[in-house]
Amino acid sequence: MRKGYPVTPDGRYFVARGRLWRRTDPRLPEAERRAAVKALMQARRDVHLRRDDPGAVAEARGRVDAAKRRLGERGPVWWDDGAPDEGGRHPGNSRYADWWAGLAEDARAAGAAMRKS
Repeated sequence: MRKGYPVTPDGRYFVARGRLWRRTDPRLPEAERRAAVKALMQARRDVHLRRDDPGAVAEARGRVDAAKRRLGERGPVWWDDGAPDEGGRHPGNSRYADWWAGLAEDARAAGAAMRKS
């Protein structure tokens, strides 16, 4: 998990760059999760390494999407209570607004920060 980023009380999202990002489905078996993460990391490397070949980049981005769907981070939501996907929204403009407003300033700052590469 992305250490230091605030996680919503229901565990569905973490906050980074001021947006809600869907977390991996916690029901995913560990071996399946590891395989999907490995595929995701390889696909992301390929996007970078093949950046001069538009066709290869498009293929690698398709593999990124497929891996994220396997992880439950894209596509149909992994929870079953009917709550909509609020990924991509600022937490202050979502059903998590009260939670976000109640966080300590340093936690909100961590959620607003850009990831360092």
